[in-house]
Amino acid sequence: MTVLTSDADAPPHIVPKRVKVALEAGCDGLVCGAPDVADVRQLAPRLTVVVPGTRPAGADTHDQARTDTPAAALAAGADLLVVGRAVTAAADRPAAARSLVASLTD
Repeated sequence: MTVLTSDADAPPHIVPKRVKVALEAGCDGLVCGAPDVADVRQLAPRLTVVVPGTRPAGADTHDQARTDTPAAALAAGADLLVVGRAVTAAADRPAAARSLVASLTD
């Protein structure tokens, strides 16, 4: 794990430090917020990068301070996205999921 998506006050040096620890420990991947994906990719291009807190543009961020859209996270190099409340809390979950997928294929 790099920096929690709810941690708006994390110091900038923490991501490289945690990536280094993960590499030294032999981890195959990291969970990181979308704002950290590009840095993680630069430091550890072969790690699998899982990004929670992704949500469509304009969606409520709830308790998440460090979010981005799924498209932006993928463009930055994310391998896997975790999309939670943007779909699970939607009034019409199937429509929310379809809209999210459509935003990635446009």
